[in-house]
Amino acid sequence: MFKSIKIENIRCFKSFELQQLGRVNLLVGKNNSGKTSILEAIQILCSQNNLQPLANIMINRGEYFWSDDDKGKRELDIRHLFYSHEIQPGSKLSISAIHGNSQENIILLIEPRQHQNQDNFSEALNQDSQSVDEYSIEIKDLDFRVTWTHGVQQAIVVAPLSINDSLVLENASRLWIDHVNKPATTQFVTSSSLTTEKMIELFDQVVLTPEEELLQKALQIIEPKIERIAPLISKKMRYSESRGGFVVRLSDSNQRVPIGSMGDGIWRILGIALAIVSAKDGFLFIDEIDTGLHFTAMSDMWKLVWKTAKKLNVQVFATTHNSDCWTSLASIANEEEVDADGITIQRIEKGKQTSVAFTKQELVIAAERGIEVR
Repeated sequence: MFKSIKIENIRCFKSFELQQLGRVNLLVGKNNSGKTSILEAIQILCSQNNLQPLANIMINRGEYFWSDDDKGKRELDIRHLFYSHEIQPGSKLSISAIHGNSQENIILLIEPRQHQNQDNFSEALNQDSQSVDEYSIEIKDLDFRVTWTHGVQQAIVVAPLSINDSLVLENASRLWIDHVNKPATTQFVTSSSLTTEKMIELFDQVVLTPEEELLQKALQIIEPKIERIAPLISKKMRYSESRGGFVVRLSDSNQRVPIGSMGDGIWRILGIALAIVSAKDGFLFIDEIDTGLHFTAMSDMWKLVWKTAKKLNVQVFATTHNSDCWTSLASIANEEEVDADGITIQRIEKGKQTSVAFTKQELVIAAERGIEVR
């Protein structure tokens, strides 16, 4: 688990640090204070030199455009990753953490291209089964270098920037990556929840495992009548943008009920449960964890998260600006067998360089006395 994390030159943060981290960490603060950016930064660190999670983050934020050539490639506008939304040779951002008893860090750097990098780029494309021309772009004399280090281990990926100072994902995925070991498993649940396709993919991984029963119990937090859940086979439903793809059976009915008709809370809690069981021995990130949940369901939701994270060795980072959400977490810290550093709330204040960390004891006192921690 991460004990502390420091980020520098990322989005709205020139420098920021989280300390006294636990197994479950809730980030609270006003809108636009940077809570989501912190989740994304931690995920980037966990991903080592795999650029796909970074690409997913930027695509989800709309930080891309389509090139003007006839091939219409998607280009990631990476300047938005950096503080002040500007890049130049030497621009650098970093994420570092105390991971267990050692330090782990990742550096994203804009640097002048070296001739050797150009040769490697051409070689990487030539080795692909498709033609170089299909993936060729007009590139600038700048590279995007990602260097991940953990103790004596190191992994590097170097990707050329296009003439638009952007990163073309189709080319980056073919670059020379030095694999050290498999990155930690991560799952990221956005404020709009997981897609139907992702939900079914994760569900397929837990079918006929002990975790399948956990999903049923999770849904019963919102609707106790639910006895069973199953995905639909239809490919059209699997790739639908609607909240479909699953049906449930209720104890008082013989009808299969589409999960989309059960309300936002059912969909949200299913996504959280699927994500946490799929993040075994890794990390779970949940943006606006209380979305779609009534305050009466939050205590049971936190029990699910805490017990499953502890059982499956998952470190959880979530965000909220809802006082019911953090007070519910405080009640769990008081009721359950939680170690002193098992649950923390991290208050994020715009313009401050460190979070204000509330430990278990401080959480309980704040909740009992009605002290606002947001």
